[in-house]
Amino acid sequence: MVALEVCANSITSALAAQEGGAVRVELCDNLYAGGTTPSPGQITVARKLLNIKLYILIRPRGADFLYDDIEFETMITDVQYCINAGCDGIVTGILKADGTVDKERNRTLVQMATKAGLGATFHRAFDMCADYSQALEDIIELGFERILTSGGKSTAVEGSRTIAELVKQANGRISIMAGSGLTEINAADLVLFTGVHEIHGTLQSRVQSKMQYANDHIIMGSTIGDEYAIEVTDAERVRSVIAKVNEALNR
Repeated sequence: MVALEVCANSITSALAAQEGGAVRVELCDNLYAGGTTPSPGQITVARKLLNIKLYILIRPRGADFLYDDIEFETMITDVQYCINAGCDGIVTGILKADGTVDKERNRTLVQMATKAGLGATFHRAFDMCADYSQALEDIIELGFERILTSGGKSTAVEGSRTIAELVKQANGRISIMAGSGLTEINAADLVLFTGVHEIHGTLQSRVQSKMQYANDHIIMGSTIGDEYAIEVTDAERVRSVIAKVNEALNR
């Protein structure tokens, strides 16, 4: 069996992921920046409405994964909020300036989570490490349950060879979850080639606004070039990925 986790940029996306058959949601905000921690309101309402597992991205800003003391304190506070809110896990990752895993700070967050019964995923900060093999061993030592990776490339398809090598090195000690650029077209081949048991994607479609009046003379900052549309997870796309992967595995 292959588990599909959906990276949800909203509660609406999270509910669509659940409807489509995903086993877990990684709830985040600001996907255009690679994802940041969602608001307390989003976390609370998502926990209320979701029956599947809810993991929360713990990332105070976009860009790199080297954080100062104030940012780290914020991450600790966010983890505690997730614990209090009854979430199932956290998704995080902190690096040192030299591209190695910051074992001390990651350990603090993981121990907070695991002592409260939450799981922990090391996210694509892994893809920014200087040495993937050593980073894998460090992350296993820290007690993370999985690593989300694109194999050090922009998409998991491009990094599939590295992902396959990581699966072999991990040898069941930690789950390697392939993500970035996952679609209905490539998901099955990615699973068959790499040997992963978990995959991760947004699987979004564009939804037009219900606004009747539209000011066409202004741009407010939309990342898709349309102030009257949003990208949300599509339940049908989620179903399609799951169906195609299962079909490929059962051949």
